[in-house]
Formats: sequence, C-alpha cells, structure tokens
Amino acid sequence: MSPAHLTVLSGPSGVGKGTVVAALRQRCPELWLSVSATTRAPRPGERDGVDYRFVTRERFAAMVAAGELLEHNEHFGNFYGTPREPVARQLAAGVPTLLEIEPAGARQVRAAMPDARLVFLTPPSMAELRRRLVGRATEAPELVAQRLARAELELAAAAEFDAVVVNDDVRRVVARLLELMAE
Repeated sequence: MSPAHLTVLSGPSGVGKGTVVAALRQRCPELWLSVSATTRAPRPGERDGVDYRFVTRERFAAMVAAGELLEHNEHFGNFYGTPREPVARQLAAGVPTLLEIEPAGARQVRAAMPDARLVFLTPPSMAELRRRLVGRATEAPELVAQRLARAELELAAAAEFDAVVVNDDVRRVVARLLELMAE
C-alpha cells in the first residue's frame, strides 16, 4: 500500500460501502478513515465523531464558507462533507487515507486532489441493491425509492472512476481494494 495515498471509495447508497470499509480496516488497521460531517440525525447506534460528525445546518454552512471541507453535497435533504484539515494532516504524516463518500463528492475530490485513487463500488444488481436498502430498515419506503432512482443515475457515472468493483463478496472486494491501494 502506498503510504501517503488517498483512496476514495464511492458508490450508491446501500451498495455496502460501510461493510466493505469495516472489513478493510480489519485487514489494514493502519488505514485512516475520514469521518464526514453531516446535518442528518444519527441512526440508531451511530456515534458522534466516530461514524459522523453530527453538526447543525448553521455549523455546516460556516464550514463551507470557511473552506474547511474538501467536498460537500446535499443528499435527500441533509448535507454531508469531508473536513479538509484531518485528511491533509494524515497524508502529510504518511498515513494511508480513505474517504467513503457519494459519487458527487468523489468528483470534487478528483478536482481538488487529482492524484487520489477513486474506486466505484457497484451492487451485483439493482434487485440486490433494493434488498439491501429495504433490509437496513432505516428509511421509509418513499426514501428507499428515491435512493434507488438516484442509484440508477450514479451507476451511470462508474466510468469516471479509476476502478470499478462489484460488491458481491466482501472478502474479494477487500482483496481487490488492497491491490488497488498498493499500486
């Protein structure tokens, strides 16, 4: 693995980014994962500063205005963004760094940091993506439908990424990510 390389893992909501990242970090504990800021409320079991930095809309707007975010976007009425300074600090220290973000944010990272490696995670099928989103049981059916519609658009953008990996087996996906991060 390149010691000071930034890898961006992206893909549609429900594709399994969080599951893959958890398995990747078990295999590669030295990997630093950026914690995104969000204006959405925590889901059951999520912890501030660990899963996300939960902030008010006002604080988020101030972060954007001050240039504190490497990327930021609105998703389904909430804002999400990657704090710039912690990423820069880890890279400067030679720590392999990972962002787990949505495709629109990945495009912003590409513009700001052209050397970042962008990896797009796809579901094996739309039916499987639907099963995963419904199985999370964290959102109303209308929001699941919105996420699926957005996923169709996001999947069309896969060619913009340096690599595309199908999330059909977490161990295989982690092995492929480790290969990509070593290049």
